[in-house]
Amino acid sequence: MKTIRTSTFDFSEIIANDFLYIDKTAYLWKLIHGGKDEYFLSRPRRFGKSLLVSTLKAIFQGRRELFHGLAIERMDYNWREYPILHLDFSNIALGEPQNLRDFLAAALMKWADMYQIELRGVGLSLQFENLIEDIASTKDTQVVVLIDEYDKPMLGNILNSKREEFLGILKSFYSCIKKCEGRIRFAFITGVSKFAHVSLFSDLNNLTDLTLQVDYAGMLGFTADEIRTNFADRIPLAAQANGLTEEALLERLLLWYDGYRFSCGEAHVCNPVSIAKFFSEGFRFANYWAITGMPTFLLELAKNTRFNFEQALTQPVSELAFGAYELDNLDPMGLLWQTGYLTIKEVIPGPLGGSMYRLGFPDYEVEQSFNTQLLAHYSGFKESAMSGVVFQLLTQIHQNRIEEFMKTLQSYFAAIPYDIRGGDERYYQTIFFITFLLLNGAVEAEARTSDGRIDAVVATAERVFIFEFKLDQPAPVALEQIEDKQYYLKYRLSGKPITLVGASFDQTKGRLAEWRCVEVS
Repeated sequence: MKTIRTSTFDFSEIIANDFLYIDKTAYLWKLIHGGKDEYFLSRPRRFGKSLLVSTLKAIFQGRRELFHGLAIERMDYNWREYPILHLDFSNIALGEPQNLRDFLAAALMKWADMYQIELRGVGLSLQFENLIEDIASTKDTQVVVLIDEYDKPMLGNILNSKREEFLGILKSFYSCIKKCEGRIRFAFITGVSKFAHVSLFSDLNNLTDLTLQVDYAGMLGFTADEIRTNFADRIPLAAQANGLTEEALLERLLLWYDGYRFSCGEAHVCNPVSIAKFFSEGFRFANYWAITGMPTFLLELAKNTRFNFEQALTQPVSELAFGAYELDNLDPMGLLWQTGYLTIKEVIPGPLGGSMYRLGFPDYEVEQSFNTQLLAHYSGFKESAMSGVVFQLLTQIHQNRIEEFMKTLQSYFAAIPYDIRGGDERYYQTIFFITFLLLNGAVEAEARTSDGRIDAVVATAERVFIFEFKLDQPAPVALEQIEDKQYYLKYRLSGKPITLVGASFDQTKGRLAEWRCVEVS
């Protein structure tokens, strides 16, 4: 049984130590065997981008011995060695623009020493351009350029007042790749996001973007078949540890960790770190991907723009949602997609060609993590306290203790500090909407917000609850609306008792003011 390592991203180290490696080299052969080309790939964090770049580096170092038994070894490839300029931003913190300049200057000096070249010119950009030219001329061969997490300096400073200075440094530096394309055999650049004004997507417009290409949808992440094959020795043990059959275990694994879809095709993949941690850390179903936390700027942006989460999860969007975005006009939808909190759930073909896309949470792990962190940010609660509130609500609704359920909601809102409250309808609608989404992990729950009201349905094993929350109107009005519109009719076929709950929310005081409950005869 091979050792699983989730903190090792160096391909040669994985192979040398006989750690478990899921073979993705057939995808890489498709990228490199045709000759010169330049690519960009966007994937969420902790999705294996650094390992992919490291594997490409070993291929272009000509280290065929590392690939014994892997798919690429059986394919037609010449294993020629090339000079490699590898730039990795994944593990650096750059709080000031000068830190970024120093980091790039150190990389240039390292490459110059490695290939015994003297740096020429003034400024980072010109030195980078001259270095590529001089290495290619001296070595009489083209150069390979590999850049991992190219956008880390921007994502880490997106709320920094000096972010435009960071942008300018990167734009100038990356533009050299386009200027030197005749000297470059292969360029591969990864990141989480696509910034429209970084030179990768303006000056460097010759990159082939693989992000949504069907042929490469499975290049990162694990498919269900890859899990069955590569973890076959562990699946029986995991099933036994969780008191499940092997098939039931796989179903639960896919519920927790599967669902990322990166193209119009049907291929979907699991987050590789989450799967690896499940099989290497006691077969526990836990939230592994979100341990590092959601980017604070994303939470702030959603709150400050009063982002409509219900619309994001229900209304289809065009392919523009997946495109590059502007620093001065950040779109929460695009950021949620590019950071891995939303993924393609459905492709809707257009009547005249083209497609629309319905987005949603990839899996249970991401949904629970996102909603908990978002509510904690909106309410000022710590995540542990927020989880405790949800646990209380679930326990009370399962035990049909509706009065206690409503009192817990009331206390929850009353505890939100005054200076954190949004003070408008969208803020409170978001709180209600996400709260009921969190309940969906253990009960059948749904919530909708529109026209100054919030309605929600919670179905447990024994009962159906239909809620209507009115903003600044009496509870009887909310109850009357449920009865007038007969929201409960479609739930009668379930054979379960139905409870209607009409509630009033006072926006001015930021509290749940009153509620009324009625049993449907």
